[in-house]
Order: sequence, then structure tokens, then C-alpha cells
Amino acid sequence: MDIKVNENETIKAESNFLRGTLQQSIRDELTGSLSPADAQISKFHGFYEQDDRDNRQQRQGSFLEPDYSFMLRARLPGGVCTPAQWLAIDGISQRLGNGSIRLTTRQTFQYHGILKRNLKPLIQEINASLIDSIGGCGDINRNVMCNPNPLQSELHAEVYAWARKISEQLKPRSRAYHEIWLDGEKQTQADEEPVYGNTYLPRKFKIAVAVPPSNDVDIYTNDLGFIAIQKQGKLTGFNVLAGGGMGTTHGDRSTFPRLADELGFIALEDVLKVAEAVVTVQRDEGNRISRRHARLKYSIEKLGIHNFRQLVEQRAGISFQTPHKVTFKHQGDRFGWTQSTDKRWNLTLFIENGRITDHHKAPIKTGLGKIAAVHQGDFRITPNQNLIIAGIPAEQKQSILELATQYGLIDEKISLLRLNSIACVAFPSCPQAMAEAERYFPELLTKFELILNKYGLSTLDLVIRMTGCPNGCARPFVAEIALVGKGPGRYNLMLGGDGHGQRLNKLYRENLNEEGILKVMDELLEKFATLRENDERLSDFVIRQGIISAVVNPAVDFHA
Repeated sequence: MDIKVNENETIKAESNFLRGTLQQSIRDELTGSLSPADAQISKFHGFYEQDDRDNRQQRQGSFLEPDYSFMLRARLPGGVCTPAQWLAIDGISQRLGNGSIRLTTRQTFQYHGILKRNLKPLIQEINASLIDSIGGCGDINRNVMCNPNPLQSELHAEVYAWARKISEQLKPRSRAYHEIWLDGEKQTQADEEPVYGNTYLPRKFKIAVAVPPSNDVDIYTNDLGFIAIQKQGKLTGFNVLAGGGMGTTHGDRSTFPRLADELGFIALEDVLKVAEAVVTVQRDEGNRISRRHARLKYSIEKLGIHNFRQLVEQRAGISFQTPHKVTFKHQGDRFGWTQSTDKRWNLTLFIENGRITDHHKAPIKTGLGKIAAVHQGDFRITPNQNLIIAGIPAEQKQSILELATQYGLIDEKISLLRLNSIACVAFPSCPQAMAEAERYFPELLTKFELILNKYGLSTLDLVIRMTGCPNGCARPFVAEIALVGKGPGRYNLMLGGDGHGQRLNKLYRENLNEEGILKVMDELLEKFATLRENDERLSDFVIRQGIISAVVNPAVDFHA
């Protein structure tokens, strides 16, 4: 009996290695959108079709098509760019986007509000600055994350170089991107995709590299993870993890978030072989019928971790060694000034929800442009949507500080709660959003801060995240507190992440409005303030008190 694959599989197979009819769709001036098939293929080129959901009904009532625009996400391994690239990124946003830049939780940047006619010039301009958008989205490897690590400069350079190598190794080989956007010569010979094949992966694929004790990349939430193992400051190899992922579907108990399993330790010369082997196993074993179940985490659940490890070893021609013991102490950023081993300075700035624009509070976008014009180091986007001005020479430290202060980039009054917060974009542009996130979260945090102050908990170290849906873009299921959109103004309240990114949270209260959220949190924090043990985290408290149970096997007890 023939089994019908998901329609996306047919679109990929018939796309001629990601070309589709994109060139015709882009030239069609009768609509601001792409054809449905091209809208799927466009994701592999780094952009999504969106429309303004704030005015969708009004336009429907006026018999107008939706207010279409596009979001483009760059490929920027490790989140590192030069000052010249930052100035280019800034200028492009003004000319060809909606004027803002958004730092993402995958350590890159994205533009919103791009009109169809501006897509090609925008892609050409970022490529002119040696940045591309290949694999920004789509069923391939996404942006490879890497701990920004401003303290250990030599180690970071080594680890960052591996993040870049992995990104290049797993980049699609199709020339479609160059033909369509960069006016490259059309291929006279057929394309080949030795890693991906002509239908690419069943679903998106995410890779990160971590440097203990910082787990700012949330290494266990990735399909494939590499934990750097060092000896006397020199990189010796990596512990390899596989099978993490955040996305779930409301009401579908067969979907769940999952933390990655350990495969073992490998030497440096085996990194690229192992990365490719994991991807090809997922290519061949992943679910191509149900996209809800197409991530690597479900493939490993089906195969079992022992069998999966053996398949990877066979394809890579290696044997995993016993993993090294590692300790993670936090999953957030170090804000303010730090000094690297090379004696240069780094300034980590809080960028609320990653949105860089000149707003009523401060002209931060202008300020970053002023800094980029004189900065002699680099910029590093963090996995928590913040920005590091890195590698500042000692003689330039004061002038950078003065500019950052002048343009409102430094605010010492920001609460620890807000510093540890992440939100996804959600409304008005994300088609998956069920509730507000980025636009609403700052307001809700202000009300949370009042409750913390009420119980003397204003300095509580607490990881809190909000998403507009359960797809997990802000990695909500490893937060100590997460609010996951269920419907307009309604959220599921999740508790129990450990603050280090090594334990999942789970549902505590379902479908709450703001009044319900604040009432539940007031009661919970009052109890915590009264009964907590010394230096106990809220996440550990709720498990010790039996308020929720710990998630051990997510396939069984995440929904229990």
C-alpha cells in the first residue's frame, strides 16, 4: 500500500533543488505574495512570507489581499560580525526593511516588513557584506550557534572556528540561491546534494556548540550539540549530544519537548564526519508523513538511542568514547564589562526581546551605529537576544562607554528578572502566533516585578520566557517560568526548568488570562518566600514541595 508523504515532500522533490518557480513569483507584480509552493521553497533561501495580522480582517472586509511582506533571517554562525558588517546590516534595514533589526534566539539577525520587490536587492546587499541567508529557514541545518565566550578569547576563537566549519559543511550545495538572487550563471550540469538529497531533511535541524560552564546556547534543546572539552585552555574535542527539540502541539500528547542524549566524546578530527553522519541518519530515518513528528527527537525515540548511536558510528567510521564530565552553572548572559584573556574589554548590552530600533525610551539603533563607526573589535549576538561589543582595546573603553551611555544602551536599573527574559515575535507578523509575546511581555514583566518586590524577591535569579505558540522559538520549555500562548490573551503557565537548561518544565496552570497569571504567581511567590531553603531556586522549590513533578521521560511524563 502506498503511503502518502506530506505535501512539502512533493514540493521539495519537484523544486529542482530549491529553484521552484521563485523567479516568476518574484516578478509577478499583481500580488505581494508568492505561489504556495514557492512560499515553502523560499524558506530554504532564508525568508518567510507573512502578513500583518493586525489589519487582516479589515483588508478582507475591503476585498483586498492580505498586507503581505517578508521576514528574512541571515546565516551568521556564532553570531559574530564586524563593525563594517553591522553598519551594512543597519543601513539595509532602513532602505529595504521596516527600519528595525531583530536579534534572534538562534544568534543571528532578521529583518521584517520587506516588500517582495525589495527581496532581491536586500539579499544582494547582505551578500556584498559577506553575509548570506542560505539555510536561515527551511528543512536543512539552521544557523549554527556558539557560546560568545568573551572571557576566554583563544578558546572562543577555536570553538567559533568549528561552528563556522560545521555551518559550511552542512550548507546546501544547490546553486539555486546564487542563480536567483545573485545573478550567478545557470548550471549546465545537474545539481547534487550529497548530504541532503533532493528532498532535503524531513524538518528543520538545529546545531549548537557550548563552552562550559555557560549554557547560554541551551545546548540540550538542539538536534545536535557539541560541548567543548578543554585542557589548560586548549580545545581537545567535544562531547556530542543528539535529539533535543522544543516544539509541541497543543492537545496532541504524541508531541513533546525533549532534551538531547549523550552520544559520547570525539576528537577534533571527527567533528565534521559526525555532524554529517547525524544529519544523514535523520535524512533517512526521519518522519516524512507527519511534520509534527519529523524532528530528530522523534527519530531517536523510534530507533532508541543505542541503535541511533550505532548508525552514526557506522556512517562516520568512528567509535564514540566515554563523555567527559561537564558542569553548567547558568543559561543567561553576563551583562556589563568583562575582560578577556587577551586583555581586551567586552560590553554586554541588554536588548529587550532583541528588537533594535530607535524608540521613545532610547535611540539604541542610532547608538549602535555610532559605536560601530569607531569600534575596533567585533559584535557578538548572544543566544538570549542580547549584544556584546567585544574585543574593545583598553584605550577605547571609555569612549565606547560614553557612547553607550549617551544613547541609552546602558541601564543599571533593569531587574534581574527582565535581564533573564526572552520572547518570540508572535503578533502581528508570525502566522503561527496564537497570542501576543514580544509586544506584551515587557508590560507583564513590570507586573511580575511588583510581585517580586512585594515578597522581598527583587534580586531573585529567575529564567522566564514567553512565546505566542507552542513551537518553542524562545526555548520556553527549559525556562523556570514559561508562558506559552494558547489563544488571544491566554497562556499556559509552565514551571520547573532548572535555570541551567538541563531540565524541562511542565504545565502548572492552563489557559490563564493576565489576571489569572498574576494571581497564581502571587500565591506561588508568597509560598516560596516563606518556605524556600537557602539559595534555593524557584524551579527546585516547586519540585521539592510537590507543586509539580520533575520531567524525567518527556514522552511519558511531560503531559502527565
